[in-house]
Amino acid sequence: MSKVMLALTSAALLGLSGCADLYVNQPAGKAAASAETTKGSISADAQAALARAQADVKTAKSKNALWTTANDALKAAEEAAKKGDSATVIKQSKLASDHVQKGLAQLNYPMLKVGD
Repeated sequence: MSKVMLALTSAALLGLSGCADLYVNQPAGKAAASAETTKGSISADAQAALARAQADVKTAKSKNALWTTANDALKAAEEAAKKGDSATVIKQSKLASDHVQKGLAQLNYPMLKVGD
């Protein structure tokens, strides 16, 4: 029984070690540099909307009031920014900010008491 466990553990560790160096050959600054260059390809309004949405989402996360729809909209806006689609960036950023405001407003709702 112990030999079987040893063999399974060894196989698992060997498999995990193969994944350890998956991103070793990737340059560290490549993703950050590409994000900075693509931000320049969207309009100033889109950049402002995206920055506002990112700040709103950060605020909502800190208060545990982030809706998943707001987070998804922010991700969609960031992807559109990478593609240079200013209209989609503005639309998704506004959606994210709107959902964040609603999530923060929800914190002020009264607690629902069941069985009182």
